[in-house]
Amino acid sequence: MLQLRSISLVQFRNYVEQDFSFSGRVTAICGANGAGKTNFLDAIYYLSFTKSYFSRPDSQSVHHGLQGMRIEGNYLLNGEEQKLTCILRETNRKEFALNGEDYKKFSEHIGKFPCVMIAPDDVELVTGSSEERRRFIDTILSQSQPGYLSWLIDYNKILQQRNSLLKAAAEHHLDESLLDTFDEQLSEKGQLLFAARKEFLDTFIPLVNESYKNIAEKDDDIFIRYDSQLTQDQMRELLLTNRQRDLYLQRTGCGIHKDELELLMAGLLFKNLASQGQRKSLLFALKLAEFETLRQKKGLAPILLLDDVFEKLDAQRMHNLLSKVCVKEKAQVFITDTHAERLRQQLDKIGVEYQLIEL
Repeated sequence: MLQLRSISLVQFRNYVEQDFSFSGRVTAICGANGAGKTNFLDAIYYLSFTKSYFSRPDSQSVHHGLQGMRIEGNYLLNGEEQKLTCILRETNRKEFALNGEDYKKFSEHIGKFPCVMIAPDDVELVTGSSEERRRFIDTILSQSQPGYLSWLIDYNKILQQRNSLLKAAAEHHLDESLLDTFDEQLSEKGQLLFAARKEFLDTFIPLVNESYKNIAEKDDDIFIRYDSQLTQDQMRELLLTNRQRDLYLQRTGCGIHKDELELLMAGLLFKNLASQGQRKSLLFALKLAEFETLRQKKGLAPILLLDDVFEKLDAQRMHNLLSKVCVKEKAQVFITDTHAERLRQQLDKIGVEYQLIEL
């Protein structure tokens, strides 16, 4: 069992210094826009991932006009008390510690305190570019599969080196032996990542389909497919076949960094046909499948962070979602809303005990 018992925020976003304690599994956070609800959830996310949920530098998470920040969380993990501390020094040097012991590599922490967040802008996951969906898959696998994050870091580093060599070759003589070395290294990591993604998605996609039906109460003829160039060819062969094209374009045009999770409805692109409700339902289905995957792999329910999820989701879908996460899964849930009464009504309706924090 994983439970956050308390959190302390110092100079984090709009919080100068504030402590919060949590008495149960479900915590409702209410307040007007700008009160700090999203920042509250982001602080919890920081403690699981050593960084913000949003693509922003650490320095932007420091309270305006001040220098440095600190987030500290006290957890109960499988019956044992654990303390996580994230400190950003005035020099912008970040430190992350578990029970007072600093991590040498932050990547070693990922997956120890699993967490899933759903925020309004996440609709980009179903309407945005393939990069959004690759990042989503990578986030799940980095938490659940040993070695994956290390392979991914290595792959991206080698990819960057190969692209730099391709650019340099346009102005200077090409070092073919170095390019061969990069191709061999990139192929090794690429094949490992492809195998991990394929095995994961074979079980993950059915979970998404099941979650969508539970939320929307119908399947809406949705079809999800993993599309990768490595399905047909080994990566080493792809790199050799496309070498001249890569040299001309000065970048690597094939590999697992081009993978896509295709979302279709009635045989057409989902984002072109789907209503707002259908988009939200598929987003929540993807996130709940992430939750279920982590629960199965880690042997405990991840902490679930729901930010303003009531917007653009009708009452029945909202009820189905809350029943799933708050009642059936018995996870620790933090949920925000601008309307305290609406949140009370929804949580009372599903018959769950909760703590209400008004900011």
